[in-house]
Amino acid sequence: MSNFETVIFERRDGIAYVTLNRPQVLNVYNIQMRDELFQVLGAIKDDPEVLVAVFKGAGERGFCAGADLTEFLTAPSPTIARQVRWERDVWGLFLSVPQPVIAALHGYVLGSGVEVALCCDIRIASEGTQFGLPEVGLGIIPAAGATQTLSRAVGQAKALEMILTGRRIGVKEALDLRLINRVVPKDELLPTVEGMARQITLLDPMAVRNVKQAVVRGSDLPLPEGLSLEKRLASSLLQSRASVASQ
Repeated sequence: MSNFETVIFERRDGIAYVTLNRPQVLNVYNIQMRDELFQVLGAIKDDPEVLVAVFKGAGERGFCAGADLTEFLTAPSPTIARQVRWERDVWGLFLSVPQPVIAALHGYVLGSGVEVALCCDIRIASEGTQFGLPEVGLGIIPAAGATQTLSRAVGQAKALEMILTGRRIGVKEALDLRLINRVVPKDELLPTVEGMARQITLLDPMAVRNVKQAVVRGSDLPLPEGLSLEKRLASSLLQSRASVASQ
């Protein structure tokens, strides 16, 4: 178990568990959480024994209710801000994690909470979960990737509607929009997510990573280039297995 204050980081049986741990404020994302997540994501990415990661929120009320605007709206100088983003690009690091990442979502998933969820590959939500992006109503815009990741998940028109209106949506609409993969009763959320994670740990780790790379990278490529990427990844996997078999 980790010694962080805003994040709990555990590794068990090939699964990394990351818990956003500020339940007294609905796990609101602040600067300390950003810094701790940067360390955690780096540890996951570089650990060959981690086969899959699970993200969840502490407490009963929500996964993450957004960013702590009392911190993030107290902006440093542009030079310092650019330097911090370059040195601690949490969202770029999150999206570069080669292992599958599953989000267990409950309660309030707002602002940065939606953006954390969108950085995950599979999103499972419990009944009653609410999603929303209130930033524009506060005179700012999403700054942790939602203008890009949300449109890729639900389409440009629906992404603009959610961001521009700030309207909260429930799990039925989120499922219809393909923002989430599945809805389960609240008491089945963690067992469902952990069961899926354990199932992934039984698969060939290199095949799993190559599949994620093919799907994620390929989605931003023209179809012929995506097919070429798939072919290269499939060939490299076969060559790797042949090399091991010949030893």
